[in-house]
Amino acid sequence: MKLASVLTLSAAPFALLAASPVLATEPAPTTAAAPAAPTGNGPALWKVADEDTTIYLFGTVHVLPQGVEWYDTTIAAALEGSETIVTEIPMNAAADAQLQQLTMAKGMLPQGTTLRSLLTPEQAATYSAAVAKLGMPVEALDTFKPWMVGLTLSLLPLMQQGYDPNSGVEKVLLAKAGNKPTDALETAEFQLGIFDGMTQEAQISFMMEAATGIDEMKPMLDRMVTEWAKGDADRLAEVMNEGMTDPAVAEALLYSRNANWAEWIDTRLDTPGSVFIAVGAGHLAGAKSVQDYLEQKGISVARVK
Repeated sequence: MKLASVLTLSAAPFALLAASPVLATEPAPTTAAAPAAPTGNGPALWKVADEDTTIYLFGTVHVLPQGVEWYDTTIAAALEGSETIVTEIPMNAAADAQLQQLTMAKGMLPQGTTLRSLLTPEQAATYSAAVAKLGMPVEALDTFKPWMVGLTLSLLPLMQQGYDPNSGVEKVLLAKAGNKPTDALETAEFQLGIFDGMTQEAQISFMMEAATGIDEMKPMLDRMVTEWAKGDADRLAEVMNEGMTDPAVAEALLYSRNANWAEWIDTRLDTPGSVFIAVGAGHLAGAKSVQDYLEQKGISVARVK
């Protein structure tokens, strides 16, 4: 499973950037050029509506390079005309504080166990080289579970090479939404639980893929951002699916959640009003997308742009 695919599907890892003491580790200086700002027709937007309810579906990228222009008049009109903005998980100061507590509760190994003690000598050597490449002492992550370290090894290279969580789409949307009411489809505890619920063997595999793929992370995410910025949901799904090689992970991280969100939307249509839903773009692309599950319920989805 390519970690870049995971990072288009779950908001919690990016919230960890602000909340986690692990990801707050000062990254090593880098001379890598910042990613070029992609250009295109703009990201896709869909709409579900009945006689008294309108629900917009907007696919996001949780972290972006600075300078990517995507907030156009169509997206602005949809957001401004909505009464509520809904994200994957709550995103505010209180939620960040709670996430830090969750991280320490879920992400720590039992006392007396170290991460490297769980690895084979070959894995330990590969892992240590990856951590050194990021400019961190190998001991810095010894107390954390492999899934937590896997996310760390995925996110820090992006930060070092020009990606900025403060440029993430949800943060921009929430700032522009002002004092509009907010809601969330899931909790951060649920999202972190997907990772924490993996077996130790699966967690180590997840982490080792991040360790060996540090140099591939940015190029793959660059490709995803390019397709997102073009509004090419089909091509975005193709790129994303290159990394979704484990059917069990795809079911837990993508398909079952899409089905749950379609159920949420179906229920929400019973309440009059307008809602703007912003979720990872991977959930609105390809087979078994949120739109597919809505269509199975007989709910029509129209593309706005």
